[in-house]
Amino acid sequence: MRLSTKGRYAVTAMLDLALNSGRGPVTLADISVNQGISLSYLEQLFAALRAKQLVRGIRGPGGGYYLGKSADEITIADVICAVDEWVEFTRCGGRENCRGGERCLTHSLWDQLSDEIFTFLSEISLADLVERGQRKLRQGERVDNRSVAVRKQRAA
Repeated sequence: MRLSTKGRYAVTAMLDLALNSGRGPVTLADISVNQGISLSYLEQLFAALRAKQLVRGIRGPGGGYYLGKSADEITIADVICAVDEWVEFTRCGGRENCRGGERCLTHSLWDQLSDEIFTFLSEISLADLVERGQRKLRQGERVDNRSVAVRKQRAA
């Protein structure tokens, strides 16, 4: 199983937007530079995200994008589904014709795994990811501060 680049980039771009939209509209050019994603690819993704009302755009100078809803209302599953992607483990894409037109022996297993992943991603919002990132930064700062203190003690 692999999540496609399309789904992965859409989540990354939306997280960048969630992190930076407090400062005003965020341009696709900024997201492109920040995340190393092609501007033309972002334009395609944002057209799909806009159609599902996950983002809203402001035209003109000083324009850009905002989240279409609050970050705690947008789940990772929403973002992935908006760009017409989904992680499906069955060989048949859920059509139950895996084995020569019939359901294979392990169809239920793979179908259940797909459902579990969807449920998992439906329970994680952009706000959750923002909080996780901030928590890691705070933890990283503590580690760095301890490292500085240890180095100072060794130097003394």
